[in-house]
Amino acid sequence: MQNHHPLAAMALLAALASAPGLAASYPAYQEGQSYSAGDIVSNGGSLYQCREWPYSGWCSGSAYHYAPGTGASWQDAWTLYQDGGSTDPGLTLASPADGATIEQGSTLAIVAGFDGPAPALLRILVDGTLLGEVSAAPWQLSWPAASLGSHSIRLEAVDDSGVVLAETSATVMVTAPQPPEAPQVSIQSPAAGANLTLGQQAWVSAQVSDANDDVDSVSLYLDGALVATDTSAPWQLAFTPSALGQAQLQLKATDSQGLEGQSAVVAVQVVEATPPPTGGNLSCDITQIYKADGQECMGDDHGRRVIGYFTSWRTGKNGLPAFLVPDIPWSKVTHINYAFAGIDEQSYQLRVDDAATNMTWPGVAGAEMDPAYSYSGHFNLLNKFKKQYPDVKTLISVGGWADTGGFYPMTTKADCSVNNSGIETFADSAVAFIRQYGFDGVDIDYEYPTSMKDAGNPNDFALSNACRSTLFANYVVLMKKLRDKLDAAGSSDGRRYMLTIASPASAYLLRGMENFQVTQYLDYVNLMSYDFHGAWNHFVGHNAALFDNNQDAELAYWGVYNQAQFGGIGYLNAAWGAHYFRGALAAGKINIGVPYYTRGWQSVTGGDHGLGGKAALPNQSDCQPGTGTGTVGCGYGAEGIDNIWHDEDLQGSEIGGGTMPLWHALNLLHAQELGIDTMPSYGSLFGLDPAKAADVITGQYVRYYDNVAKAPWLWNEQKKVFLSTEDEQSMAAKLDYVVQRGLGGVMFWEMAGDYAFDAAKNEYGPGDTLTTLAYNRFANAAPANLAQNDLAAPAAQLDLALALSGFKDGDANYPINPTLTLTNHSSQTLPGGAKVSFLVPTSTSDTISDQSGMGLAVTQSGGNDNSEGISNEQDFHQVALTLPAWQTLAPGASVDVALVYYLPAAGVPSGVRIEVAGQTLGLKADFPVLPEAVLGGGNDGGDGDGGTGSGDCAAQGVDPASYPAYPNWPQLDWAGNPDHANQGDRMTHSATVWQAKWWTQATPGSSDWTQVCSY
Repeated sequence: MQNHHPLAAMALLAALASAPGLAASYPAYQEGQSYSAGDIVSNGGSLYQCREWPYSGWCSGSAYHYAPGTGASWQDAWTLYQDGGSTDPGLTLASPADGATIEQGSTLAIVAGFDGPAPALLRILVDGTLLGEVSAAPWQLSWPAASLGSHSIRLEAVDDSGVVLAETSATVMVTAPQPPEAPQVSIQSPAAGANLTLGQQAWVSAQVSDANDDVDSVSLYLDGALVATDTSAPWQLAFTPSALGQAQLQLKATDSQGLEGQSAVVAVQVVEATPPPTGGNLSCDITQIYKADGQECMGDDHGRRVIGYFTSWRTGKNGLPAFLVPDIPWSKVTHINYAFAGIDEQSYQLRVDDAATNMTWPGVAGAEMDPAYSYSGHFNLLNKFKKQYPDVKTLISVGGWADTGGFYPMTTKADCSVNNSGIETFADSAVAFIRQYGFDGVDIDYEYPTSMKDAGNPNDFALSNACRSTLFANYVVLMKKLRDKLDAAGSSDGRRYMLTIASPASAYLLRGMENFQVTQYLDYVNLMSYDFHGAWNHFVGHNAALFDNNQDAELAYWGVYNQAQFGGIGYLNAAWGAHYFRGALAAGKINIGVPYYTRGWQSVTGGDHGLGGKAALPNQSDCQPGTGTGTVGCGYGAEGIDNIWHDEDLQGSEIGGGTMPLWHALNLLHAQELGIDTMPSYGSLFGLDPAKAADVITGQYVRYYDNVAKAPWLWNEQKKVFLSTEDEQSMAAKLDYVVQRGLGGVMFWEMAGDYAFDAAKNEYGPGDTLTTLAYNRFANAAPANLAQNDLAAPAAQLDLALALSGFKDGDANYPINPTLTLTNHSSQTLPGGAKVSFLVPTSTSDTISDQSGMGLAVTQSGGNDNSEGISNEQDFHQVALTLPAWQTLAPGASVDVALVYYLPAAGVPSGVRIEVAGQTLGLKADFPVLPEAVLGGGNDGGDGDGGTGSGDCAAQGVDPASYPAYPNWPQLDWAGNPDHANQGDRMTHSATVWQAKWWTQATPGSSDWTQVCSY
């Protein structure tokens, strides 16, 4: 969930095996010697070539010069070189995985991947024998697994002179074919004794295993009679109980050999339907998610959303303090997001660990299992407590920082095209999962489907960087499929299921996510409006500023404040993220993220008590993968007692980051008055050692507050430690922002970081202080704003479509210059001189133009730089273009406009209006119930009724044959007979096309009708 995002990430050091004697034929690199673009040197057994100007300036002769192959940033100046111009292709063995098992007699696909330039030739050897050579994509061959035992596979990338540039290998095991065995099947849910509702569809989840992996079908029997069959995983079968009383359920699984396995019989009770859940101040049907007015159904004491992430790993089983389901402040929250489920990279199905469904906590008050469920663990307790708090929704969050890896193969094939079958499987799995475990929806936390290189978890770079250009397009397919599947399941189950996301709020990441055209599928967006600063670089700043303070050191370094095209907009703050999504969503569908944890640095120099200073890791060659870039080094993250919630690297070592729960930060702040001399009582549980200087309290922590950014921090002058934190003052500012801007609510990561004072221990510990503050502030808040904009509604619509396309990838997407395409889907010709206006969110500046000669310009600036507070904020710029007088837009025709803007903006264009013939029209897609405008004539004096429309139909592009002729009415009565016309319907009569002004049975030509054209 935590949103690590370096402004630009470090390239990984590639290994290059030089041919014998090759390095010796070039001069060795000499520190201090002058090198020019194109110079080739040897260093450490490899060859390097000085890059082109201006990068060549870093080869030598600069205080910032880099030695080739040394440190974190040498690739800013040098490239790896092979004699003949070949460079390291970045060879990987995509399939099979090392240690994979394959059955004798089957065929194994051996697939190579390249992170760098493709070689001239790929050799594939099995057990030292050449299987074959490949000289073009797809880089793969098939190998028949004929002999049992272990086999070695080796790949060699070869250049055009026969030099092996790189090689990699793996071992696979060929096993004997499994003799046919009958499948095994059991009923996962419902549990024995569970209540099913008479007349309401019920779902049975099967657990199926088969040694031969050839299950064909699973059938469900009700009281001995076949009622349903499923032919694919995840084996979900539906039936509708038709009789009260006890019912016997049994499953039978059949494989391709006709072998059959049976489950034990599970007895359930069929009972009468009960009213929708009540309690917890609930006065609406929460299963329908929304009320009639469009507001979300929540407890009556919840005016806005209070969404908390509950993490699976704080079980207490590892000796660390537990945070369990009974610890959740259930009466204060509206939604609980369970973090996390992962995606199996082979089956593409959801998976969870034992804590979710197979763990118990004997002796822990409130954590007793509910016997009504066939599973234990956190999921059992979540559903147990939902009975007591029916106004709280639960969603399964999928992915997260550490477990996003499954998204890449599930959505994207090796050739970077969309993996439709993987998406289909995952979506089916997600539906089955929430049905089985009682969740109200799915929360997608994919970090990140962006085209920006080296974004996300460095452990995923081999997957993510290979297909950056298609990740977002494939993400759109995923979200649409999920929405469709959830809606279909909801329709079947008589309810609605939610689909939400945790979205980055970083302009760097969002620049690679096009127009964020997935918002149409979402119930709402949770903004990860934190991790704006962290030890991935040396700039010391706020973790979660609400506003920009016009002094952000990172933004100043990149010239954001003094380059006119940015409009002074500081974009590392929550307000900027909210403005970004206002382009696509109503304010009420946007939730601000709040961190219940800190970030921090040590050995900080400069700044205001550290704020705005620098803290670079002393040895930049020790930077973590994906951190530091070019002249911006990685940061020196706080460690020890200032980092008790730290991540670990692949070797299990602490990664400095100044990460801790808020309650621990308060113990550091108040250590003297609380009498904490070395460490709090829990210190040893987190591995702190009183004998280590970094693990004990040294110096004094003092709180400071940035009243512009609305963000606090702690500063330890003696240690030069800066900790960006969160407290009641900053939380109150965020809550006021949500209420006054009409936003949906707040989300926080994670619940275990909130605080309360424990008088018995005389120290701070886990609590619900900030969550309670949110609950109290929202309890009587006005409803959230559900209007996407405040434009006046038009009286009529036209079927015109506007869409953006052609976004560049990665760093090439600056300035942002997509193509805006206007397409006329109506039956009328849009005349020259028509004016088309639309809204652009103020996440970008008002420097917006086109390169197509259409005269696109900002007609109304909403300019604000996110530093002026709530009262001066505006959400949109208004932009307009006018079709040249000579250029009409006939039915079916399109015109392209090359847009240019400078910061990411979602939902462009929104709020589209067309001014033509004295009318102001909306789009049919936005106003489908409005009548279609009549463009003919245009001489109505601007009263908006469309004029007399006496022109020729052919000249207007209107086809009379596409409309019914009077008296063949377009609308039917209850018996199915032609009966009337509705507002906007068209008919032909007396060689004229007419359009109904309202519901009518009058003859076309009367006052109920408008003349469109004659023929």
